[in-house]
Order: sequence, then C-alpha cells, then structure tokens
Amino acid sequence: MGSVGMKRVVFAGIVSVAVAATSWGQGAQAGSSRQTALALEQQNKIGEAEAAWRAWSKLHPADPEPYAHLGLLEARQEHYAEAIPLYRRALRMNPNVPGLRLNLGLALFKGGRPKEAIPEFNALLKAAPPDSPEAQRLRLLIGMAYYGLGEYSEAVPYLREAAAHDKQNLELRLTLAHSCMWSKQYSCVMDTYREILTLNAESAEADMLAGEALDATRDDMGALAQFQAAEKANPKEPFVHFAVGYLLLTQKRYADAIPEFEADLENDPSHAQARVYLADCYVHLEDNKHAQPELERALKSDPSIELGHLDLGIIYAAEGRNEDALAQYLTAIRQNPKDTDPHWRLSRLYQAMGQPEKARAEAALVGTMKKQSYQNVYEQISGPGNAPHADQPRQ
Repeated sequence: MGSVGMKRVVFAGIVSVAVAATSWGQGAQAGSSRQTALALEQQNKIGEAEAAWRAWSKLHPADPEPYAHLGLLEARQEHYAEAIPLYRRALRMNPNVPGLRLNLGLALFKGGRPKEAIPEFNALLKAAPPDSPEAQRLRLLIGMAYYGLGEYSEAVPYLREAAAHDKQNLELRLTLAHSCMWSKQYSCVMDTYREILTLNAESAEADMLAGEALDATRDDMGALAQFQAAEKANPKEPFVHFAVGYLLLTQKRYADAIPEFEADLENDPSHAQARVYLADCYVHLEDNKHAQPELERALKSDPSIELGHLDLGIIYAAEGRNEDALAQYLTAIRQNPKDTDPHWRLSRLYQAMGQPEKARAEAALVGTMKKQSYQNVYEQISGPGNAPHADQPRQ
C-alpha cells in the first residue's frame, strides 16, 4: 500500500525570523542620520525608513549597513526575492557583519530556495559552539531545509538532534517521523512515535505514521491496530478509514472493510480510489448490484484506476455484456500490462465469445508472465542467472 500519510507544511511555527541589529560608529552627525533611519525602521515606517537608508548609502557607499537594513525591511514584508540581493551585497562588502549571513539564509529559506540556504546555515554552524542554542537552531534550520527539498534522509539526523534538545516540541517530532517514514527508516518512525506518545497519547497522526511503518515492514496486524487506534483518536483524520479498510480488504475481510470505505467517502466523497475498493469488496461478495454504480461513478471521476476497469469488466461479463467487458479488460491491460488478472479474464471472455485462438493466446501470455514472475523472485533469492529454465528439473 502506498503512503496513506499526507505531507504537512511545518515551516511556520517551528522557525521564526531573527533579525540582527548591527552597529557602526560614524561620528556624531552621521550617527544622528543613522539613528533617524533606525527609528523609522523601528516605528515600521517602511517607506520612510527605506528612503533614509538609501540616503545614508549615497553618503557612505562603502558601508554595508544600509543594504543589510534595506534587506531586512524587504524581508519583513515577505519580499524575500528583493531582500536576498541586498543581503548578498552587504556580505560582499563585509562578510563578518553579525547576523547578516543568518538573515540571508532565512530569506533564502522562506523565499522557497532552501537548497541555497543550506550552505549559509552550514557556514554558521561550523562557527557556532556545538552545544549552544545557536547551533541547535541552525541544525533545525538545516533539517527543515532538507525537508523542504524532499531530501528526507539528509533531514533526519538534523531533525533528530533538534528534537533531542527540544523535549516538548510535538510538531518537530511529527516532522521527524514523516522524514523517517519517507526515507524508509521504519525503526526511526517507531522510536519517534513512542516519544510522541509521551507528549500526546491521542495523536491520530502519530498512530497513522506508526501504522504506515508497520505496513511497510509487512506487519499487517500491527499496522491494522495502529490505524484503528488513529481512527479512534480522530475519526476525521485524513485517510484513516481508507487505511483500515485497505488492510481489511487485503485480509479478505470484505464485509468488515465496506463500512470503513463508506466512512472514508463520507469524509471525502471525491476519493475515487476508496470508491473502487468499496466496489471491489462488493464484487468479492458477489453483490454486483451495489458494486456497479460505485465503479461507474468512480471511473467517471478518475478513469485511471485499473482495478475499477477490471471489476467493471467482471460485472459486464457476468451480465453477458461481452463487448463492454472486452473494452474494460483492454483498458485495464493498457493501464497495467504486468497484471495477469485482466489477461486471464480476457482469455475466458474470448472463449465465451467464440474466439478460441485469442483465448489461447491470452492464456499462453498469462503462463509466460507467471513464469517470468517466478524467475524474478527466484533471482532475488538466489542471484541473477540462477533461476531454473523451463526444461531444467527443480530441486
């Protein structure tokens, strides 16, 4: 089963912009003009402050401070694209201005350019005392930047370190758990899940993540228990009923799965995949009367679901609508050529339609596909080239 968790935007609330005040000695009269610019900035008179800093810059073209503050004013308005070149210009003039590189990194990060932010944060991290609050904050920023890039393996060690120094941060642990999940570090998911439970014993999202990790490691019963715990904690949690229903379906507990898919559709009537699985349960229970309208509605919404076409073909064939069944099976095959089931059913359909040659061709294709599947599995176990040939006796 694919991931039933949903990616979450977590930047806001975890990272806050820090602005560094810088100071330069420029003489009494110059200092007075500078103080005016600073006062306007502190009063949030953006336009007047910008004008004052630009005037100051004309008088002192070698001074990086105006560009640093102009960048800050742009960042406060969330004009990060405009802030970045101003910060960079100030850094070229003086790379040692306190706080300037951090503000550049934050502008890149918040401006949707996390890849460029990481080197800035790393440079600051190397210079920071290892156990200082500054170092912890930078590790969090680097972890979140990797998270934003979808590079979850790289994010995990930074987020884990940040979480270790922030014992009460539930949101951070959820982000860490997601990163572990999406980088297939399932033991990390479970470790983080246990930490989350100490902060919130009723976290449906944490239960979902634990369920996904157990599902990925083929612990179906454990996964089902976690999904059911999530369902109990929050019946409106996205995909929770779908996850429970899917596992019940894979265990052939079709009657038990039906109310789960119905509950999922109550939460999200547009979820075509859930509607197809609901119908599939009815097909297995030989209740085509309920299955058919669900399949037709689902495929009208999303015609790309192979199982929907396969099941609809089964229903049409049972009704003697052979041409309609043929169209559905062929569509299913186009969508997933490696699935043997529609080929096998197509073989039976051709036989019923009086086309034995086509029936034999499909049956032979199914045999070849299954033999190839067997060989692939054998090679995974024994190594390439070790699978027995058709004429080779099996031990």
